[in-house]
Amino acid sequence: MQAIARLSHFVGKTFAIWVLLFAILAFFAPAQFRWIGPYVVPLLGIIMFGMGLTLSKADFTEVFKRPGTVLIGVLGQFIIMPGLAWGLSTGLQLPPEIAVGVILVGCCPGGTASNVMTFLARGDVALSVAITSVTTLLAPIVTPALIYLLASQWLEVSASAMFWSIVQVVLLPIALGVVAQSLLREKVKACVDVLPLVSVVAIVAIVAAVVAGNQEKIATSGLMIFAVVVLHNGLGLLLGYWLAKVTGLSVAKRKTMSIEVGMQNSGLGVALATAHFSPLAAVPSAIFSVWHNISGPLVATLYQRFSNDEAYVDTATLTAAKPVK
Repeated sequence: MQAIARLSHFVGKTFAIWVLLFAILAFFAPAQFRWIGPYVVPLLGIIMFGMGLTLSKADFTEVFKRPGTVLIGVLGQFIIMPGLAWGLSTGLQLPPEIAVGVILVGCCPGGTASNVMTFLARGDVALSVAITSVTTLLAPIVTPALIYLLASQWLEVSASAMFWSIVQVVLLPIALGVVAQSLLREKVKACVDVLPLVSVVAIVAIVAAVVAGNQEKIATSGLMIFAVVVLHNGLGLLLGYWLAKVTGLSVAKRKTMSIEVGMQNSGLGVALATAHFSPLAAVPSAIFSVWHNISGPLVATLYQRFSNDEAYVDTATLTAAKPVK
């Protein structure tokens, strides 16, 4: 078990490399990865189940300790990224399916990889976990509503259908994970060290499936989508930091807000696009998954140079920080 835990830790630390490697392999050998396509939703469910296994009462206690700060993060997540997505899609006159895909990933909640990046950046990990947890639990209501509001001009959007999809692939697996944790405490603790490996395998498989299924379209429009994703992610990181600064938050919290706003649960974007729109609409989410796991470590390294203006030791909640999309 210790050997598997060490392997899991290594794979988790080198997550971006594996995502990039298998995205490239899927592009040049799509036939070897297309069979994964039908399993995208179950794979996301596995990731969310793992998140449920790591959630604790402390994560939600943090919300009540400082509700105003958490609210700033939640509002930043659900206003900045969707707004940027709509602005980029409209301003750049993106094709309908790509525009919907960009807006879709912009409307998703934060990804738990942000918790790891916040830790590496010497940010406020407890706040990061709290914001991720709240945005994820709000996703069944907020994400379909935002997509309906912002993307209806391009394609028909069924908010009710997306609501049930998110309940099934996000809330239900998380709830099952929480229940399993409460009933099987010691056994779950023994498995927690393996969760990064499971999460990495699942998200790598999801990205590979989308790239393989859209290889021809990526070959023709991939550079444009990549440029939009990089711009979307970069502006999200920048505006998240600015939001925290203008609201008077400390340097550690500014780092946290930046990373929380800029990093998305792109796996959910892939699942929703595949189920409700088209394979092409899933491409922005897949590329976002590759890119933000490259930009995240780069930004975290930069933020390490920013001196925090408050002293705290906050590594206990890192147990909830698992590298997923």
